[in-house]
Amino acid sequence: MTLSLKSTLLGTAALALVATQAMAEQRTLKYYADFDPAPLAAFEAAIAEFEAANPDIDVVLQNFDHEGYKTSIRNFLTADSPDLANWYAGNRMAPFVNSGQFLDVSDVWAHNNLGDTLASAKGSMTIDGKQWGVPYTYYQWGIYYNKDAYKQAGVEVPTTWAEFIDNCAKFKEAGIDCVTTGTKALWPGAGIFDYMNLRTNGYDFHMDLTAGKVAWTDDRVKNTFAEWAKLVEPGYLTANHAALDWQDAASLLVQGKAANYVMGNFAVAVFKDGGMTNDTLGFMKFPEITAGIARGEEAPTDTIHIPAGAKNVDDAKKFLAFMAQADVQSKVNEALGQLPINNQSKVGDDPFLQAGFEMLSTADGGIAQFFDRDAPAEMAKIGMEGFQEFMVKPENVDKILERLEKARGRIYK
Repeated sequence: MTLSLKSTLLGTAALALVATQAMAEQRTLKYYADFDPAPLAAFEAAIAEFEAANPDIDVVLQNFDHEGYKTSIRNFLTADSPDLANWYAGNRMAPFVNSGQFLDVSDVWAHNNLGDTLASAKGSMTIDGKQWGVPYTYYQWGIYYNKDAYKQAGVEVPTTWAEFIDNCAKFKEAGIDCVTTGTKALWPGAGIFDYMNLRTNGYDFHMDLTAGKVAWTDDRVKNTFAEWAKLVEPGYLTANHAALDWQDAASLLVQGKAANYVMGNFAVAVFKDGGMTNDTLGFMKFPEITAGIARGEEAPTDTIHIPAGAKNVDDAKKFLAFMAQADVQSKVNEALGQLPINNQSKVGDDPFLQAGFEMLSTADGGIAQFFDRDAPAEMAKIGMEGFQEFMVKPENVDKILERLEKARGRIYK
């Protein structure tokens, strides 16, 4: 064997050894999620960017369907735990935190200044003074309104509940529903209740109520319904809402038969499909009811957590820090058509996304997750049935609250 051939063989062997060692040193992050197609594509792109920046880490994503995931997560957190798992903020994550199945990641927040950049969602990610995951997207709820209906009634956009109710009287005189909704599927009424309670009693009280720590017969809850009655009793709400789907109510707003709609930002596409434009569709914060209460908002928030059984915690924390970055959240949410939580992120030129980003980034009272996320499923169903009944028969309020209180005593054991 010639010297040059021997050198070549030795060099090839050395390269093979280095490659083998590199493969052996590459670490795996097992990630379980439940993405729809658009979010899945956005996350695959984010994962590729993370792997390019961390070539020694291989992220293996296993995607479940939504309903299957709700069952699977309860199994895999105890049996075959991944290193990362998607879930939701607020009371929805509390059972996994309280049972010790999610890890405390307060150090990720501290080391990456997330208390400032993710400030709006910090409250919904905090239990016992610690943070238990990282949020990456949310979308706003609020009041969408028909600008032409406002002109027809000769009223201005209100900032307080008193001004809003005064406007309602003028809308009624003009033959326009002040507020429309469709509660055939129950959940749109929960959006109204959440804002009524957030504005009457504040975020902390609202979270305590949905967590079963406050009686539904408490005077503060009765105060919420008393304020709500100012909308319901005079007939300022679309009369047949219990027979309408939410899209039917959206048509009333589009047609100018209704002035306001308490709804999530996903409805903008429906409004525009019906013919509304940025010139005719407006968005506003839900008005102040109790003066001085810090402004809480409704923004269902998707999150990533490290299960207690994770085998690669260090790299999982690297991934959480990566997903909290402003540029990463900007790109992911551009694909989702939703809002980044990092207040240093950028949103496109859509005026409703811009308005939502400003509103949520400056919310100093906390971010609620929506009634059917913040309350257990059974309580959510009974509660939403009660909200619908109240909006049809407000005189039943005491019976409704007693029924909800009885359910609370049974469900939160």
